[in-house]
This record gives sequence, structure tokens and C-alpha cells, in this order.
Amino acid sequence: MDLRNVAIIAHVDHGKTTLVDRLLQQSGAFRENQRVAERALDSNDLERERGITILAKATSIVWQNTRINIVDTPGHADFGGEVERILNMVDGALVLVDAAEGPLPQTKFVVSKALKMGLKPIVVINKVDRPDARPTQVVNEVFDLFAALDATDEQLDFPILYGSAKEGWMAASPEGPKDAGMRPLFDLVLRHVAPPHIEDGPFRLLGTILEANPYLGRVVTGRITSGSVKTNQAVKVLDRDGNLIEQGRVTKLLAFRGLERTGVEEADAGDIVAVAGLPNATVSNTICAPEVETPLPAQPIDPPTLAMIFRVNDSPLAGTEGDKVTGRMIRDRLLREAEGNAALRVRESNERDSMEVAGRGELQLGILIETMRREGFELSVSRPKVLLREDSRTGETLEPIEEVVIDVDEEHSGIVVQKMAERKADMREMRPSGGGRVRLVFHAPTRGLIGYQGELLTDTRGTAIMNRLFHGYAPHKGPIQGRRNGVLISNDRGEAVAFALWNLEDRGPMMIEPGWKVYNGMIVGEHTRGNDLVVNVLKGKKLTNIRTTSKDEAVRLTPPIRMTLEKALAYIEDDELVEVTPKSIRLRKKLLDENERKKEERKREAEVV
Repeated sequence: MDLRNVAIIAHVDHGKTTLVDRLLQQSGAFRENQRVAERALDSNDLERERGITILAKATSIVWQNTRINIVDTPGHADFGGEVERILNMVDGALVLVDAAEGPLPQTKFVVSKALKMGLKPIVVINKVDRPDARPTQVVNEVFDLFAALDATDEQLDFPILYGSAKEGWMAASPEGPKDAGMRPLFDLVLRHVAPPHIEDGPFRLLGTILEANPYLGRVVTGRITSGSVKTNQAVKVLDRDGNLIEQGRVTKLLAFRGLERTGVEEADAGDIVAVAGLPNATVSNTICAPEVETPLPAQPIDPPTLAMIFRVNDSPLAGTEGDKVTGRMIRDRLLREAEGNAALRVRESNERDSMEVAGRGELQLGILIETMRREGFELSVSRPKVLLREDSRTGETLEPIEEVVIDVDEEHSGIVVQKMAERKADMREMRPSGGGRVRLVFHAPTRGLIGYQGELLTDTRGTAIMNRLFHGYAPHKGPIQGRRNGVLISNDRGEAVAFALWNLEDRGPMMIEPGWKVYNGMIVGEHTRGNDLVVNVLKGKKLTNIRTTSKDEAVRLTPPIRMTLEKALAYIEDDELVEVTPKSIRLRKKLLDENERKKEERKREAEVV
């Protein structure tokens, strides 16, 4: 059977996973009456809730006696490391672009990698059924993007299809016809994408996707470059420099057949397979026959830019909601995550009962915390810190810089420019993007963007769309103004009382409701001034034998600030923690005792002097 290997690459929410759904349906991978979840490849709960692809996944379909292996790739910059490696194992790419939004930063990032690797892309203009679709201008924008990324003449001569993955059709023009379904796309893939290039020699496979399976152990997916492999065959693993990592046997060989991964006895060069049985193999390693001495060329894994400390939850309410609370459990879970996620780096921290977890961005670390709390873990996490570098020649401190593209209504552009300038961002471009909207492009330090997403949505009444992409390292841009307000801190343990909260309303907005459990050192609200204030939220109204009218008794409270995980991580300062449990997200001081906090503050002041 002939083979084709294709990746679908695009920006977040441009319809990659929906397109794969339609390809599976129309190729006969599903039975007519089979019930399949929408966005079948987004199997992870968080992927379904957020509508993003977090983990790269492969599937395959058969069309006219040709097996097409399709890899659905993440579109978010935090998972960009996955995208680069996936492009190594395919021979073609479908560049999917929204007919209204046009190419966005992640499209640019992924396309530049694809063009460098010599892939000849097929451009698919999706969502032409949108009322604000502008397919002709978007094609011109894609052409300009390719030209700006130094595409060859052959790559610039890309074939184009228009259609709607949601409605299940593709055609050579935006108007249709729609009755051919996805057939034009299948036929174009067979014509335009070359069969896999197969090298001579014994078995070699480059690890591209890594996962930890509870039954099979570590599973490495990649494309077989040369030779063939059988179950129980003896193999060895080499790193990028050719050093031997381990020797072992292939205990299980899995191939992609529709949505299922099926065990096979043998696989040949050109096919994409998953190999189990090698506990130390990872991404960028070469799995090969024992006689091979030279590894396959591999992309190094991008360095992490943000780090957080994951600690044991030591608050007075520890263990009341979760069942996984010990330092050992947290440590084992994080090490297990690092096994299946090459972009994460986990190591012991200087603090007791804590681990430092470094990743590519807030989203990636936020998703890890959210996954752990759903598994029953309780932990406390510190404010994210950027990982600085030192220039080896000048000794200057360097920090990670991101390219930020913000699409916003014209009336809100002023406040966005002002807020980004406060965060030490340099504006690179400002141009109208149609429909009364403006596209702003900035280069901003990563630390200045922590927590900006929520503020941006508030400033623009929810109309702005922000996209970020790692740009590189640049000299440190100096201090950035942090949170201006202090916090209100509970002075005792118990349940919050409505009367006490009502009396404290002039001190600042609350973050808790009556009846919520609080403890000494827990943050219960935001102070209207710049300093922290210790308050009593347990104080009830003194009862007397004097009767009053009922209207005097009624306490009407202002709704509290709702803290999501992302908002909480962005809100806290260096001396504060976010306590994460399966049911609650609480903010607290690192040192719960007020006297300890005062001692620490005096110590810091003495060091500054």
C-alpha cells in the first residue's frame, strides 16, 4: 500500500481538529451510525474545555488504496517544541488559515519551520462560510508571509483549496461546488505530497512524540527512516551526539489505524509507529538496530523560559479536600510528567518539600496544575519567574522576549498601547485589519506579560485577541511595576461571617464569601492602599435584647473577586502562594505567622540598606 505522511499546521482555533474529524468521517474510518465525539482527536478533558490541542496526535485514513498518516499538531506557542519535531516525520503540510483572521503568529512560527525543512505546503483557507470572511485578501497575506520567510519559488507556487471543515466541503474556489465533500483535499494530498523518502540500511527511527502509558511504560512515536522493525526485536537508543543511552527490546509495536492505535507485528520504512519497551528513550533520540553507530539528525529541545516552585500544601486546611498531599506523591507525579513531556524540566528546589518546574509558558504550567488538582492533588505554587541568561561575551543579563500580536477594536487601541508600554514592550507595527479593528505588534519581555491576558480583556470589554510567540533573548529591560495594592489577610481560623465582611468593605474588595473556611495568613481581599492589612473576618454582630426592624439586620454584600487559577498566579507577589486543591483556589502568604512576616520584612529592608 502507498504511504503519505502529512501534518496539519495552523494557529489556535483555525479549525485543525475539526478538519481531521471530517477527513476521518468521509474516508470511512467511522461507520455510518458510529457515535464519535466532536473534535475526536482532542481526547483530553482540558483540550475539550478550552478548545485547544495540547498534545500532538497521529491518525491515519485510507483513500484510493493509499494510507495517509495525519498528525494534528498543537497551535499554541507554549507547545511549539512539539510542532518542530513533528515536521521532521512528515513529507507535506496542510497550512490551515482562517478566512477572516488570516495568518497569525503561530501560523508564521510553524510555516517558517516547515519551509526551512523544505516541505511544499498546501494552503487550505477554512471557514469561508463566516460572514466576515475575506478569502482573496487572506491568500495574498499568506503569499506575503511565505515570501517574507524566504520560501523558494517552488514553495511559493502552492496549491490552494477553499472550504468549511465544519460543513464538510473543500473546493478550488470560495463559492464551491460543495457536493464533492472532502474529495478535492484527498486527491490534492495524493498528487502534491511526495511518498516518504526511504533511506537504505538497517532499522532507524527518530523519536518525535513522547508519552507515558500506564500499561506499556514509556512510548515513543516516530517515523521509520530506514529498514523495518518487528515486535521483540533487539534495538539500542542513541542521543543526538551518538552516545549510547540504552539497549533493549521492542515489547510492543503500535501503528495508527483510524482513531485506534493497533498492535502490529512488523512495520516498514516510511510508516509512523509507536514503540514501547525502552524506559530511557526520549524525544530527539534515535532508536535503531544494534549495528547502527550514527544517530539521525535531530532538533534540540527548546529551552524553558518560565519556572515555578511546586510545594507541599502546609496550610491549616491541608488534606481536607484532596487525597494526594505528601511531598513524595507530588515529586513522583512531576517526574512522571517530565517523562512524557520533553518541554518540561523538573528538578529539586532549594526549599524543603518542593520542586522547581520549568516550562515554555504560563499556559503549559497552568494546564499541568489544573490536571494535577483534578487528579486529587493538593499543592501550593509560587509566582512564575522568568529564567534569565548571561551573555557569554559581555556578561550582560538577558531575558526572554516574546512577539505579541493584539487584534483590537480601534476605540480600545490607546489603552492597549499604554499598558504594553508600562510593561516595557516596544511597538513594532500598527495597522488596520478591517472591520474597524487594528492589529498591534509588540516585542515584550515575558515577565511583563504574566497576567496581562485578563487585564487586556477587561480594558477592551472582551473584544481583544492576543497571540504570543517566543522571539529570542535580549538585554534585561529593567524593573516593571508590579501590583500596586496590598492585601487583606485573615488573623484567625474559622468560617467567614457576613457581618464582618460587610464592615470591611470600605477597606477593599473581598475574595471570599460568608461561610468560607479561612485561616491565619490567608489572603481574603485586596486592600485599597499599598500596604498589607491584617483583618478579622470572623467577628459576628453582638446580640442584645433590643429589638430592631428587619431592614437593619439585612447585610447586602458586594460580590467578591472571583480568582481563577491563571488570575491567581498572575496576582500573587513573591512572598505569596496559590493554594490549589481539587475544590478550591486560595491565596495565602508564604509565612502564615504575622510576626514571622514582620521579621522577614525587617531582614529585607536591612539588606537593601
